[in-house]
Amino acid sequence: MPRTVAPLTDTAIRKAKPGPKPAKLRDGGGLYVQVNPDGSRWWRWDYRRPITGKQNTLSFGTYPEVSLADARERRAEARRQVAAGIDPGEHRKAEKAAGQERSANSFEVVAREWLGKQGWVDKYRVKIVAWMENDVFPWIGSRPVSELTAPDFLRVARRIEERGAIESAHRIMQNCGQVMRYAIATGRADRNPVADLRGALAPPVERHHAAITDPKQLGGLLRAIDDYAGDAVTRAAMRLAPLVFVRPGELRHAEWSEIDLEKAEWNIPAHKMKMREPHLVPLSSQALEILRDLQPLTGSRQYVFPGGRSPKRPLSENAITAALRRMGFDKDTMTGHGFRATARTLLDEELGWRPDLIEHQLAHAVRDPNGRAYNRTSHLSERKKMMQAWGDYLDRCRTSGGKVVHISQGRAA
Repeated sequence: MPRTVAPLTDTAIRKAKPGPKPAKLRDGGGLYVQVNPDGSRWWRWDYRRPITGKQNTLSFGTYPEVSLADARERRAEARRQVAAGIDPGEHRKAEKAAGQERSANSFEVVAREWLGKQGWVDKYRVKIVAWMENDVFPWIGSRPVSELTAPDFLRVARRIEERGAIESAHRIMQNCGQVMRYAIATGRADRNPVADLRGALAPPVERHHAAITDPKQLGGLLRAIDDYAGDAVTRAAMRLAPLVFVRPGELRHAEWSEIDLEKAEWNIPAHKMKMREPHLVPLSSQALEILRDLQPLTGSRQYVFPGGRSPKRPLSENAITAALRRMGFDKDTMTGHGFRATARTLLDEELGWRPDLIEHQLAHAVRDPNGRAYNRTSHLSERKKMMQAWGDYLDRCRTSGGKVVHISQGRAA
């Protein structure tokens, strides 16, 4: 007759003393507790694999974390799998592999991979990462990208909208859409559900950088800059800003090594540009005069406009804005970024230059009729004429309000 095994009890398991070698406390049906010399108690189950009939052992965890009742339930489930022709050990390996695959394809993993491939400036990268970590990853970061739906992303956006950050909700969803497109390109998702949110989000409040676009008011601003009695470097930066109309950060970080006074060109490298493409700024005679006047003061340093506290750092981010405020131009009248809108408006409406030339000089993405992107030297001859015409126009604004006759070379066909 086969030897019977008395069922285990919690008391028997607790009282079992560890010895010099592992000992087995059997519960029957192949289930037992292995008491190790270090005092640990592991649930084990011996079974024969379907088809091959070879013996195998499966672990059910440790006692008391896994109770006696739990271990018996796990044995019962494993026996049902064997009866159905399923090897419990191989089934567990498959589940673990599937879980690892789900983790490798989670939204957070894919998003961080995508973030690592973006050539953004550090300040912008930090902002995007913070958005993701605070507003996206806690809600859908662990979900596989292939399982995410439009309602999942909408719920994320609604939480952002509820705190009044409407514009941020749109920007974050734009980034989420880029992550999903990357997931599709890398074979981890079949479609981009963010695209289905069009029209579902609250419209953002349209905001513009305050800018002066009236020629007479612009003349007053230019005269005020000429009369500015503050720091000479800040005054030079303000005088150059309307002539080149680059972004404030690009102006502050200008280096003498990028400027060729003989060719009258400023070559801004890609890593300093928002669109991560190199940009060429033709310099008018007025811009050259400002730079030549400044060269004896800062030409031996790295930055054209070094900071007041340390010459190894560029001009402060708030220097131009603070100077504008001291001159009496409030935030609703003019900003450092507003020089770009001033140039865009008046080059078109007052001087009649082609919009594509203006947009290209603003370093915006512009394509030719064949869909090809302009490069840094595209239409350079026309842009040089435009920049000189702009410098001459600003001189006229200082003295007569800027009334001019449209320049035929720059008009759209």
